[in-house]
Amino acid sequence: MVRRCFLLLHKSGLIEQRKGPHGGAKLSLPAKQIGLGDVYLATEGDWLVLGDPTIAGLLKRVRDEGVTAMNETTVAQILKRIRKKTSHAGSANGTSPQHSVKSSAKKTVARA
Repeated sequence: MVRRCFLLLHKSGLIEQRKGPHGGAKLSLPAKQIGLGDVYLATEGDWLVLGDPTIAGLLKRVRDEGVTAMNETTVAQILKRIRKKTSHAGSANGTSPQHSVKSSAKKTVARA
């Protein structure tokens, strides 16, 4: 499932991927420029198809408004929140939170 998501993110231009022992994935744009709605649109697929044009039009409007709302939050903002939560948890148990977030993120990207 992760590979499929990465393929969809790559096709949409949100990430760049390299194969091989030093390969992996990285963002194509700065995290501050990628909204959660962009990620959603890249990975959603054909989520609902209806024959009734009235209902289909309403659902399209709801979807568009949802994507707009999601794009008010960027990937950078989410990473900042995760790091802040990890920082509080790490200081409580004496570990280095910044290192663990970066390390686990690198490992996750490298495995995909």
